[in-house]
Amino acid sequence: MKFTKMQGAGNDYVYVDARSENRDWPELSRRMSDRHFGVGGDGLILIRDSGVADLKMSMFNADGSEAEMCGNGIRCFVKYAIDRGIVSASAASVSVETLAGIRHIVPIIEDGQITGARVSMGQPMLAPEDVPVKLEPAGEYGLGPVLNYPFQMDGHDLPLNFVSMGNPHAVTFIDTPVADFPLHVVGPKVEHHSIFPQRVNFEIVNVDNPTHLTARVWERGSGETLACGTGACGIAVASMLCGHSEKTVDITLPGGTLKVDWDGAGEVFLEGPAEEVFSGEWT
Repeated sequence: MKFTKMQGAGNDYVYVDARSENRDWPELSRRMSDRHFGVGGDGLILIRDSGVADLKMSMFNADGSEAEMCGNGIRCFVKYAIDRGIVSASAASVSVETLAGIRHIVPIIEDGQITGARVSMGQPMLAPEDVPVKLEPAGEYGLGPVLNYPFQMDGHDLPLNFVSMGNPHAVTFIDTPVADFPLHVVGPKVEHHSIFPQRVNFEIVNVDNPTHLTARVWERGSGETLACGTGACGIAVASMLCGHSEKTVDITLPGGTLKVDWDGAGEVFLEGPAEEVFSGEWT
């Protein structure tokens, strides 16, 4: 089975053209994502046919669980499809079906090569039941947004802001450097906390200024990753709602910087790089 390794801001995935393949994808994602005994990656992304869009993207985390959406992964998905002629190179925009809905991606081309993309990520969902998150007392928080919800873990005060970008996010803003935070210890405990019925992606953030944030992400099903596209969008939405940042903000994660635009009411737009690393054959 042929595969291609791609990355967007260090968020790396194994890509397979699955339009004529039928395999045990959760098991393959676990095996191929292993950085010692496999290809290595944050998960597996499949290119599939769609009846409602140009193509369909299926995504599996490194633990084999299926995810709704990946902002970094979908940029690389479109680069893969255009570079291989699956989608026309002249396409101004590519529509992709995901479990979070149809997303539209505009490729960024430099010197004839796709180097990145701008993705319409949909509208953020802020009602607790849509995230989803179970808060007590039930019903008190209405349609949201829920900002600075009191939360403690391992002695850390982590006021949480809840956002869904088609997948659940819990964002906290801290004053100490995110680089010093014990994310490998606290992250999995937050991910699996009982208030999150579908687990959660957990982001810790420093506000540098109104146009720049620094963050780290603990991704549901994959652990800490170098970047997270939906996480960056969730961070930007929470930051604007809390009054920390402007409508356009750069978010620097360990793997690179992503740009997010949100007007406070409509769709969120994510812009960042997309790069092919290598191709091979899985035997």
